[in-house]
Amino acid sequence: MLDLIKYVVLQFAEHKEEVEFNVEEKGDLVNVTVLLLPEDMGKVIGRQGKIAKALRTLVKSASAKSGKRYNIEISEKAGA
Repeated sequence: MLDLIKYVVLQFAEHKEEVEFNVEEKGDLVNVTVLLLPEDMGKVIGRQGKIAKALRTLVKSASAKSGKRYNIEISEKAGA
């Protein structure tokens, strides 16, 4: 599932080498934090959050069989 998230995010990010993915698993909940440069935030989130919402919907649908829930958070890199 992380490959799907990486693929979608990297399609929109301009500075692909600066994107970081932090994954934290707690039982059946998987928290994925995407860290981006400030100039990539708008591109990945999209107008009114449409791209982020679509990504969450896609991951929710794709993970239905795995029995795990994915929470995706998109944040700005600290110190950027």
